[in-house]
Amino acid sequence: MCTVEETVQARLILSTHRSVRLRVVLAYRPEDPLAVRMAFPSEFSLDDPAERRDSADIVWIFARQLLSAGVEVPAGVGDVHVRPAAGRRTMVELRAPEGTALLRFDTADLRRFLWRSRLVVPEGEEHLHLDADRALAQLFG
Repeated sequence: MCTVEETVQARLILSTHRSVRLRVVLAYRPEDPLAVRMAFPSEFSLDDPAERRDSADIVWIFARQLLSAGVEVPAGVGDVHVRPAAGRRTMVELRAPEGTALLRFDTADLRRFLWRSRLVVPEGEEHLHLDADRALAQLFG
């Protein structure tokens, strides 16, 4: 099975009147069927610039179900929150010890990505793609 990957544009909300556009790579891997990945260019990291790896993207991994629910109704507990916004937009809030990032996506982009991921692994069939032995090996490593 293949990885689903899509590059979309988002807006990083800096203040009420300021935002900056950035490229976000959304990825879904059937070997990790419960998760989605969002990768951002390293220049948008909240880390100290001296501690950053030059070209490594920042990657957030969270539940595909959270993204799917959040385009419809507010969803999320903990570090990632997703909610619909006015004008066919979806807000994704990422919380880390270094700070909080608020991103605005076109909902159509997220829906298209989710649809493509469901073609690879339909919702409700994720358990058929889990490899318990590999997961345990990674955990105990």
